[in-house]
Amino acid sequence: MKTLPQISESEFEVMKVIWKHAPISTNEITEKLTQTTKWSPKTIQTLIKRLVTKGVLSYQKQGRVFVYTPLVEEKEYIGQKSHSFLKRYYDGDITAMLSAYLEDDKLSESEIDTLRSLLSKG
Repeated sequence: MKTLPQISESEFEVMKVIWKHAPISTNEITEKLTQTTKWSPKTIQTLIKRLVTKGVLSYQKQGRVFVYTPLVEEKEYIGQKSHSFLKRYYDGDITAMLSAYLEDDKLSESEIDTLRSLLSKG
């Protein structure tokens, strides 16, 4: 598994918009994030620039507009984060993690059914 760049929670919020709508322009990213956050357009542009610098995003200039595309897939990033979380907090033991969630009633019946379905496929 290749190591992906660390991104902040704020950068992750930007990436969620980009993963969902890519390719997407700066203005479209800003429009979507100003509806769900209290960030200024300048803050959003700074976060986008950081993601480009970290190698998570690429962009193309189309006329006067920058259009962004992710270089890291959402599934790949979340998979790495899940793996590091599992190693850090549960010594890599997924059974211990699931047991902790089940004991604390943190999983709904539909989530448990989904897990059963995934396990029967695997």
